[in-house]
Amino acid sequence: MLLNAIAQAAETATETAAHEEGGANPWLIGAVVFVFLMVLLIGVVAFGGGRDHS
Repeated sequence: MLLNAIAQAAETATETAAHEEGGANPWLIGAVVFVFLMVLLIGVVAFGGGRDHS
């Protein structure tokens, strides 16, 4: 559900930027993807931090 909302927002932003400026800003897209991946990484580390090794 969250990924679908993010994908839809990114698609809308890309379409809007493509019509206005001739293309999406690659730095903005890269920054958004980087932040998203860092949030996922932090979530995985936080989730696994209190678990014992098997």
